[in-house]
Amino acid sequence: MRWLDAVTGRRRSPKNNLDALFLVPSAAITLQTAGGWTPTGRGAVCYRAVAGPAFAQTQDEITALIDDDPDAPDVQVSRDGFGFTWLVVEGSPDDMADLCTDLHAVNASLEAQGFADGLLCSMVTFEGHGRTVGLVYLYKQGTFYAFAPTGAHQRDNLTEISVRDLLAAELPMEPEMHKWLALWNAPGL
Repeated sequence: MRWLDAVTGRRRSPKNNLDALFLVPSAAITLQTAGGWTPTGRGAVCYRAVAGPAFAQTQDEITALIDDDPDAPDVQVSRDGFGFTWLVVEGSPDDMADLCTDLHAVNASLEAQGFADGLLCSMVTFEGHGRTVGLVYLYKQGTFYAFAPTGAHQRDNLTEISVRDLLAAELPMEPEMHKWLALWNAPGL
């Protein structure tokens, strides 16, 4: 922290590192072997869509890029009740590397076209113990956290903390729990 930042009480924002998404496949192995959580093959990127033809064209190009390959995963675009757009990718649970590459491509494309301010998070889902858990990457923080919904507007904080502790050595985990967004009814979860 610089001296002026300390005096004024400002903190520097952490640097975003989209390449951290490429660490998820190895973290998935840890989640599966040590925690009993298996990948579903689903992932999503959440962003605030911008009105206008430039954004619509960028979104169309992104979905076409992922959909063009005959072996490519399914892609759906939807909106949630809060006005955010979710681009959901569903592929093989056995190919986390391709899923993370697709999620990285979505984020990087939106970023390259000047829409980085609208990026909120990316999520990869896992199943186990009778429920689903999302491993969430906060775009603006450059960190991960777990989201474990148990019902309508209820979550399992112990599971979320357990996943954080399992992955602390492999992923940059978000230390401040108040930044762990509740992604109620998130598509792909």
